[in-house]
Amino acid sequence: MIIKTQKPIATSEITDSLVFKRRRQIIKSLLAITGAGVAPAWASETKPLWDNLTQGDFSAHDLTPTPLELIKNYTNYYEFAFNKEDSTDLAQHLAIDPWSVEISGEVEKPVRLHLEDIVRQQTLEERIYRFRCVEGWSMVVPWVGFSLASLLKSVKPLSTARFVKFTTVHQPTVMPNQRNNAMLTWPYTEALRIDEAMHPLTILAVGMYGDVLSKQNGAPLRLVVPWKYGFKSIKAIVKIELLKTPPLTTWNQATPHDYGFYANVNPHVPHPRWSQNSERQLGSHFFTPRRQTELFNGYGEQVASLYRDMDLRHFF
Repeated sequence: MIIKTQKPIATSEITDSLVFKRRRQIIKSLLAITGAGVAPAWASETKPLWDNLTQGDFSAHDLTPTPLELIKNYTNYYEFAFNKEDSTDLAQHLAIDPWSVEISGEVEKPVRLHLEDIVRQQTLEERIYRFRCVEGWSMVVPWVGFSLASLLKSVKPLSTARFVKFTTVHQPTVMPNQRNNAMLTWPYTEALRIDEAMHPLTILAVGMYGDVLSKQNGAPLRLVVPWKYGFKSIKAIVKIELLKTPPLTTWNQATPHDYGFYANVNPHVPHPRWSQNSERQLGSHFFTPRRQTELFNGYGEQVASLYRDMDLRHFF
């Protein structure tokens, strides 16, 4: 399944690589070596799902790819490091197998599920989404994941559920900034309104570029909400809570004037320290003009109705 923005994404803008073109071979190789402990255990359970992924039409011959290594090594993961490069090496120490997710709060059926059981029960889809960082850079990523709404419906949310809170893993022995209580309050948390969480565009990702997620990119399970700034897409999720009232989220608690609860991509609302009117496409040439940022990151047709009663000039 390809979920498009209101305006089609030009193939020249897709953050791609030769690895993406070989995604089928990679998956087969990955599954073949699962027994050697290279891949997480749940990957061996997903072969029928990966093989049955709905694929769209890709004009691979005219893509202008950004190297995959640039994408993998350009990520904000502050539990490990405050720069984008060091987290790649440090994240390799993260223990992700086995992995379970607790779902609790305003639900009829609170549960703790092993990741392999979650993936086995869901339909995996390939989604090509724009990704816009609050720092002013962007990329386009082919994610592999499943509908968050589908998972939430399985635990039967109560009518009192108004918000969904996500919590990342707490492994201070391998996450230096958790261990040192540096900069933020750990573990990292994020949240959505229930209608945002249940929206068809909102997914939980277990892969990207036809491969399982790398550890620095949020393995083994991360949130992806394409119309919001990237810091909302919390990595390494271990807990999901459905709540009656809005929770404090990590960045909103740390610096509420800089990072709002909603964090919808909006070119008309600047960050306190820089404009959000345009963005640098990751991997673009130095002389390439910056791309004009679109309201809701280009997904306004699908999501604007969620905010019909809000003055978007004043909400970050």
